[in-house]
Amino acid sequence: MSRLQLRPWCLLSSPPRGIRGVALLALMALSLAAGTDCPCPEPELCRPIRHHPDFEVFVFDVGQKTWKSYDWSQITTVATFGKYDSELMCYAHSKGARVVLKGDVSLKDIIDPASRASWIAQKVNVAKTQYMDGINIDIEQEVNCLSPEYDALTALVKETTDTFHREIEGSQVTFDVAWSPKNIDRRCYNYTGIADACDFLFVMSYDEQSQIWSECIAAANAPYNQTLTGYNDYIKMSINPKKLVMGVPWYGYDYTCLNLSEDHVCTIAKVPFRGAPCSDAAGRQVPYKTIMKQINSSISGNQWDKDQQAPYYNYKDPAGHFHQVWYDNPQSISLKATYIQNYGLRGIGMWNANCLDYSGDAVAKQQTEEMWEVLKPKLLQR
Repeated sequence: MSRLQLRPWCLLSSPPRGIRGVALLALMALSLAAGTDCPCPEPELCRPIRHHPDFEVFVFDVGQKTWKSYDWSQITTVATFGKYDSELMCYAHSKGARVVLKGDVSLKDIIDPASRASWIAQKVNVAKTQYMDGINIDIEQEVNCLSPEYDALTALVKETTDTFHREIEGSQVTFDVAWSPKNIDRRCYNYTGIADACDFLFVMSYDEQSQIWSECIAAANAPYNQTLTGYNDYIKMSINPKKLVMGVPWYGYDYTCLNLSEDHVCTIAKVPFRGAPCSDAAGRQVPYKTIMKQINSSISGNQWDKDQQAPYYNYKDPAGHFHQVWYDNPQSISLKATYIQNYGLRGIGMWNANCLDYSGDAVAKQQTEEMWEVLKPKLLQR
């Protein structure tokens, strides 16, 4: 693994000064503690991935061993949001795919530059010790446009990127953003500054009903027109499309209907969120594998909403309550994925890969393969 060669503190001509000095001291301390034993069967698998693919397929993994059944012919990056798995790291590297850490921190804790430097040094050390290839920064906190957190967040991304690139050759630093740059969920971020500072943005084109300002009714997790409007808005800010990866949901929302009309309008409870009177918090997230098992016993069968370009169905629970489930399937995802090619985005990804059924059941196997297949660039499909 490529590491920066650091002199012992006692050999420094003068004590490090300022923020860079704090970062240097922290990195030297952590580097001394970093492990050097490669857990892979072949030592070269512990080396960082340096290749940068033309098309990114960015996968979030939340743990367990379902990764063994993923379509590794496509994957370029795995963001590990579960417990560290050295076997996953070794296997991903054998397939030429990066494995990156999750980065999350309270913004009030990184306003101070020295605190930022310490956090970054700790994350670099973890990446080195675990032979990983970078970090995915997932900070979804409220930020006021005039607050010190606004500038601190941009500085955090830039300093994290600079340090990782310097310390781990070929490393990748990415940042997760909402489906639109228009202060979704009260997140006023410097999107252009953050995009410039990191390798690319993972656009979370889901949870788009987190703030419902109109009728409190169930709706698509990632409606087609709304989703694409978000990308247009990012690009209008002069963010290079090659800095944007489209994130799609491999899960849906199950809403309990206060009333379900004959034309399938499901009125939901008013659950406020960050200023909005209603939100998807009135529902619960359901993985695609559960949806596929439940849809055949629904009272409506699979339905398609032409306005939102998304599937849904209705069912009645044992207590007699009506529910409406909105989700994404190969049909709805393929429509949005076409935009990637037409506008030249960097790639596609999903939250999260564990949501599919990898049991090997014949029907489930086909459903799972179809969800992976739809990620492929349209120009490459045969």
